[in-house]
Amino acid sequence: MNSPRLVAIASGKGGVGKTCLAIGLAQSLAESGARVALVDGDLGLANVDVQLGLDPRRDLGDVLAGRCAAAAALMQHPAGFALLPGRSGSAALAGLEGAALQGFARDLRGLPMDWLLLDLGAGIGAVQRGLAAAADLLLVIATEEPTSLTDAYAVLKLHRRDAPAGKAGLVVNMAAQPARVHAALDAACRGFLGQALPLLGTVRRDPRVAAAIRAQSPLLTRHPNTPAAEDLRRLAGALAEAWATA
Repeated sequence: MNSPRLVAIASGKGGVGKTCLAIGLAQSLAESGARVALVDGDLGLANVDVQLGLDPRRDLGDVLAGRCAAAAALMQHPAGFALLPGRSGSAALAGLEGAALQGFARDLRGLPMDWLLLDLGAGIGAVQRGLAAAADLLLVIATEEPTSLTDAYAVLKLHRRDAPAGKAGLVVNMAAQPARVHAALDAACRGFLGQALPLLGTVRRDPRVAAAIRAQSPLLTRHPNTPAAEDLRRLAGALAEAWATA
């Protein structure tokens, strides 16, 4: 069995719609027939299960404590993807490091999936950085807010230090002028990190995203033809195409 493609989804700050985007991307990839698992890698403030209205019996806490294998903690969602839930409020999980962190990444790669989407917690802590460095691709999510731009650059700068040969790309969320966001971050990456920053996708601002979150339903299920849903499918297609031609 081929190893799944491990994509870490990160942001410098909270409030950029990262988790909702991760859910939509998981569903978009699953629509194409791929086997997809969304892993809630926010090891202290997990909330993917809350956004999906699920009540998990097992979670990452059980996996990391050795009470079950990662495959046994997977929950299949009706939208076509699997979820490996996190555990909110666990300082022990948030302090995962060293060999335990590397072992966790290896266990994930053993799951029988085509894609693993790892929804990281916001920020630049050791756990986020270690998991981002272990991924095949880092997707950095940013909005047009100045603080989002500066914090996204901090994530990219540290990723360059942690994984010099690692791949990273930008997704602009809730976008009105995505070209400006990309231009600003690309210029900073070229000037200070010595590498360009690919723009992998944009997702338009869409009020039905908030409606889907309130309903605890994936956007592509509740509003499948909304502009943001179309953008998420386009992003999934771009990722699949890039991997096929790599």
